[in-house]
Amino acid sequence: HIRPTEAQPTCQQSSAISPFEFESFNTYYPNSMSTVSSNSGASRPGILGWSVYVPSMYVSQEELEAFDGVSAGKYTKGLGQENMAFVDPAEDIISMMLSATQQLIERTGINPLDVGRLEVGTETLVDKSKSTKTSLMRLFGENSDIEGVDTINACYGGTNALFNCLNWMSSSAWDGRYAIVVTGDIAVYEPGPARCTGGAGVVAMLVGPDAPVEIDITAPRATHMEDVYDFYKPDLNSEYPKVDGHLSNACYLRALDRCFATLARKTEARTKTAFNINDFDHFLFHQPYAKLVQKSHARLLFNQHKLSKNVDPRLDDFVALAEEETYGNRDLDKLIAGIGAQDYKEKVFPGTYLCRQVGNMYTGSLYAALVSLVSEYREKLDGQNALMFSYGSGLAATMFQAKFNQQSQVTLDTLADQADLKNLISERVIAKPEEYSETLELREKTYGQFPISVEKPRNVRQGAFFLAGVDNLGRREYNRAFSTSTMRSRRAFGMRRPLSTMIRLLRK
Repeated sequence: HIRPTEAQPTCQQSSAISPFEFESFNTYYPNSMSTVSSNSGASRPGILGWSVYVPSMYVSQEELEAFDGVSAGKYTKGLGQENMAFVDPAEDIISMMLSATQQLIERTGINPLDVGRLEVGTETLVDKSKSTKTSLMRLFGENSDIEGVDTINACYGGTNALFNCLNWMSSSAWDGRYAIVVTGDIAVYEPGPARCTGGAGVVAMLVGPDAPVEIDITAPRATHMEDVYDFYKPDLNSEYPKVDGHLSNACYLRALDRCFATLARKTEARTKTAFNINDFDHFLFHQPYAKLVQKSHARLLFNQHKLSKNVDPRLDDFVALAEEETYGNRDLDKLIAGIGAQDYKEKVFPGTYLCRQVGNMYTGSLYAALVSLVSEYREKLDGQNALMFSYGSGLAATMFQAKFNQQSQVTLDTLADQADLKNLISERVIAKPEEYSETLELREKTYGQFPISVEKPRNVRQGAFFLAGVDNLGRREYNRAFSTSTMRSRRAFGMRRPLSTMIRLLRK
């Protein structure tokens, strides 16, 4: 079902590296790992390569404030967000994951035959039975011997997918081949206070041995799960979730508290030394919006003080409060934010870059933070570590550790170059809030409907996949765009195609 579109002359040349014209890094990757002895599993497994796909269209949060009629700074200063990505009507989660995975294969230069596991983490569904992973199999040619399917639990699915790959690679079942994790979502909300926290994006990661970003699954980690309805999607005819914002924030912080306590207990039992978060060089969090990340870092400081009374004596008065009383306590929040300001600037804020520009990627947001951190510090991360916190509503959460090694078979500099965040973000088309709103209205009308005919999009990145249509049996067909001429000319001359003409519902 993949039919390449005919290449067209480029209207305007750009010196920026296009996502699908990137230099291959195949000199770093063995042509075949199938001969590797795997009786004892892989050595230092982790992330060997990655790619990030975000839609080419975005809306300014500052302009969205004016459009929504809210006070200036509510989204930008209040939530810490700058821009929000949204998808062209011809894109869906499958097309985005196809784009990210194909880009990963091309940028690393790996042979698709050398992939033995492919795991997907997403909560954005287009089918209640067929996994998105199976739709990605078209990229692997004759290689059908690839284990793994989708993992679904709100924003946690990507972490579980990564753990599945790492556990496989660390076991005697590993056959010496690479694994790939693809994680991301399209985050949309009905009109109201939550709509500004949307976004869209996908991170695809190549997992293998001797990695520059090692995810040490033998190190202590902590998980917290419980049954709660803070964010859920019971209406199968709608993309929109049911959200209890206050409850969701409380659940997030409670999960953070529980994971901290469990990790401290497990670490002290393993090492026989006192646990201290100052032993970590960086902190990465699931990021619905940037201000929650800042609050999460402050929460770690508060937990550390409750554990050891070694952060700041001014926190003593708050330690005796009931846990629920500390959530949303402005005096406590202000005090800890001041105490941890410098650490936040150096150890946390660099990891918020991509999500501040793109918005919430749901399952992909934690790994977008990891990409942002590596892109910022590159080889300076050598020998350092990071504490990572993954959260998915409903709820599931895990706190785990990553280590950075420049002397790996693939360097941290290589990973930063592969991500190419500067060009990824700069090569986008800004849309007015009216167009963003109209796009979501159109998605709402066509969601789950078929047959659908989709006109060729003008805003999809070069080399990206897009939805060509859905037939009368609900089967989806995708094409691939090989020219940037239409997107660049649209940006250069301010052209706007009416969204209502881009998707046409066919009558049976």
